[in-house]
Amino acid sequence: MPIVITSFISLDGVVQAPGGPEEDTDGGFAHGGWTHAFFDPEVVGGAFDAALGEADALLFGRRTWQAMAGAWPERAGDPPPQAGGPPADRMNSIKKYVVTDTLGDDDLTWENSTLVPGAEAVAHLRKISESEGEGGKLLVMGSPGLARTLLHEGLVDELRLIVMPVILGGGKSIFPTEGAKHTFELVSTATSPTGTQVSVYRRA
Repeated sequence: MPIVITSFISLDGVVQAPGGPEEDTDGGFAHGGWTHAFFDPEVVGGAFDAALGEADALLFGRRTWQAMAGAWPERAGDPPPQAGGPPADRMNSIKKYVVTDTLGDDDLTWENSTLVPGAEAVAHLRKISESEGEGGKLLVMGSPGLARTLLHEGLVDELRLIVMPVILGGGKSIFPTEGAKHTFELVSTATSPTGTQVSVYRRA
């Protein structure tokens, strides 16, 4: 199962709190919800929908899983949001893995969620990545710390970067800083009317 990271990202590489002001204020981050001005249903919404449509399962870090689990279950049965996001029923029904050392099985109230202990995460995900077989992809949404670890370990097969024309001046990134080199090749790109660039890269 290929591991795919999809991420809203600024020109200076920031991925923190794309959805709202209270999503993640770590480090005094004050720009939560910065993606809204650059969202369009066709290109940006379509890229998100396409990534979700190809996924067999979702992979989250603890913070992102908790934010999603607090939002999506109550939308069950809703049509796709006006902004072009995925149908709630798809988000709720798909298999979900959450990497955490602080949550327990009893905390996983969101439908079809499975706990992956943080200490075992890299080995567990490497096994998934290297296993043979047909099927969809394991999609990482949000979760910058987890995404950074996966990139550092060479476990990411595809990057879907939704690059928005804004500089945020600092914040969380998905990119490792340990000095290792990882080469990707560009396989597709699209530009939205808002100036957002959607680019898909696969591991070379």
